[in-house]
Amino acid sequence: MHVVTGRQEDLPDGLYAKVANYRHKVFVERLGWQLQTFDNTEQDQFDRFDTIYVISRDGQGNISGCARLLPTTQPYLLGDVFPQLLNGMPPPNSPDVWELSRFAAVDFNAKPSSASGQFSSPITIKLLREAIAVAVAQGAKRVITVSPVGVERLLKRTGLHSHRAGPPMIIDGHPIFACWIDL
Repeated sequence: MHVVTGRQEDLPDGLYAKVANYRHKVFVERLGWQLQTFDNTEQDQFDRFDTIYVISRDGQGNISGCARLLPTTQPYLLGDVFPQLLNGMPPPNSPDVWELSRFAAVDFNAKPSSASGQFSSPITIKLLREAIAVAVAQGAKRVITVSPVGVERLLKRTGLHSHRAGPPMIIDGHPIFACWIDL
């Protein structure tokens, strides 16, 4: 697995478009999320100049995972779309807190018999560790994320110190929660 990190303008030619298409495959087609899409791509108002992407690619250059990091000093998914997941607490707004969102690790090119679950595969764990390392390099001391509840198993496997920011809620038919990851 090879990991590419950077802002949209720093990514190799065409890679951001491939990430947007990959996100459409994962979040819209596979998971059934009701998201804004255009021409088989998924992107939203949080895909902007200060967004950092962490992208895993297989040996042939195909995307096998992605993560999006946003500073909480600017608008971000949890603060603007899902603040109810914080159980009444105000959304973080600090240079040492970054949001991890649009995290996925699905290798569409892997043989079905060798593919592990999204939250337990070696690709998933490595991608999460890489995303955390990038957040730390940006000055993060904590990461906050909006995630499906299955992410808790992943976090336990990695040994990262994490805890819920509030109880899970069913939103658009999906159980999700906000989670702190201490770095």
